[in-house]
Amino acid sequence: METIIIIVFVVGYLAITLEHNLKIDKLIPALAMMAILWAIISLAHLPVFEVNTDLKELEPSHLDEMLLHHLGKTAEILVFLLGAMTIVEIIDYFNGFATIKGYIRTRSKRKLLWLFSILAFVLSAIIDNLTATIVLITILQKVIKDRETRLWFAGLIIINANAGGAWSPIGDVTTTMLWIANKVSASQLVIHVLLPSIMCTVVPTLIASRFKIFQGEIDVDLEGDTEKTSKFGPTMLYLGLGAIVFVPFFKTITHLPPYVGMMLSLAV
Repeated sequence: METIIIIVFVVGYLAITLEHNLKIDKLIPALAMMAILWAIISLAHLPVFEVNTDLKELEPSHLDEMLLHHLGKTAEILVFLLGAMTIVEIIDYFNGFATIKGYIRTRSKRKLLWLFSILAFVLSAIIDNLTATIVLITILQKVIKDRETRLWFAGLIIINANAGGAWSPIGDVTTTMLWIANKVSASQLVIHVLLPSIMCTVVPTLIASRFKIFQGEIDVDLEGDTEKTSKFGPTMLYLGLGAIVFVPFFKTITHLPPYVGMMLSLAV
């Protein structure tokens, strides 16, 4: 029976990694694999164990308790991410990210490259790297009209967003999961990963800035944007980003799970 469980896991994981080839969203095989594996364990009455990290040994457990434990851990992550994404959506609803575009006052491609690189690095550490990438590429589309040039900028944004998200406990889903599970602390993550992350931003951007594609100036009227804006946009941007940054401090002070702090930020 254990062999069947391993086969189901391997097949399910392959389906997740080959989602583009199979044209099936990876959520589908992941959910199916979860349900089938637990069903096999239940029907075969297989023993389940919990890991005791203090004694470094396995302890017998009940299936219901095991399911409830893992559901609770997963729910913590989901509630945290739902709160963070809702705050980001509120900022976007008031067109707060358009405030960032207001700071772009240069036509130099090299200066724009460094500006977007720094923005990607900083924003990804606050609102996670994927969201930061989407926001900045949206702004990029309004600043640079040439598609080929825009793709080069987008590539550097992705590199810098991943670099910026690595050193922050709220900058990437992976680090967020480790942080919520108390596998890493916010302070130690910053101390050990910040410098390498800065290097991962500076070195590629410095090399790219010497490429011909980033020489010269862009041909666009930066002042001619007639996009509808909200008077609350800047306020919601700074308040929303500040609310998300507040969460690690809340956890450090209260020692409560991070989703509690995120719910407080969302309430504000």
